[in-house]
Amino acid sequence: MNFDFSQIAVPFRMQPGLRRVAGDEVRLTPLDTGSALYAEKRAVLEAGQSRHALPGFDPAPALRAIAARAAGPAHAQLPPELAFEEDFAVLDGATGTLPWLCVCVPSHWVPEDKLGLDFAAVHGPVADNAALVAASQQLVALATSGDCWERFVWTISPSARHDQHPRRHARTPWPATTDPEVFAGQCWLRAERQVFFPVGQGTRQAVFAIRVMIQPLAQAVQAPGAAARLRDSLASMSQAVLDYKNLGEARDRLLRWLGPRA
Repeated sequence: MNFDFSQIAVPFRMQPGLRRVAGDEVRLTPLDTGSALYAEKRAVLEAGQSRHALPGFDPAPALRAIAARAAGPAHAQLPPELAFEEDFAVLDGATGTLPWLCVCVPSHWVPEDKLGLDFAAVHGPVADNAALVAASQQLVALATSGDCWERFVWTISPSARHDQHPRRHARTPWPATTDPEVFAGQCWLRAERQVFFPVGQGTRQAVFAIRVMIQPLAQAVQAPGAAARLRDSLASMSQAVLDYKNLGEARDRLLRWLGPRA
């Protein structure tokens, strides 16, 4: 997992956290055909559940922009679901809406329900979302300005499954044990690198790319600094955020496990 624990905010806040990055830093991640992620994405593609588009929307410019960021011509010729680890959506700068999505492994959200919504409505269910909603127009303008932008989000999950579409898969329950070591041994750090890059080609569109990364929690949290940062961020979460992230039942046991490692 390529995740920097300095991306974990202390205290925790729901905020945009966008960082401008150079265009040559935005490279999509080739999807390993032998990986569990490939198997999950292929199942969603073959079921016809990966793509959602507003009537009349032409995704060809966005697909060309995605293919242009492939590692090589072989990946560029595959459908994006099977070429890359990332999922994709198009943000239209003219309307502020999402007219097209290509998403196989959402993190407990329903892509088809986001189709055609504006940026503020997309983030309506997010806990403590006042800053995100208030800045929605400015964020759309930034994301579709022609520059590239990056942010990271994270959570802890009792499931190693990448596809956590709530209508395809029920939530995995947290381990019943009260032993912090046993509990943490059945948890995974789930992080996302989220990137906006321009479609160009005469459009005011940006591609929103989401790379889901999963690692067993005990493997991810090796350095004392990482444990301390994760502990302090978890400890500072509001009840609304804990409920939104489904961490309320798990936080105390996670804090007991992280404490000695910090």
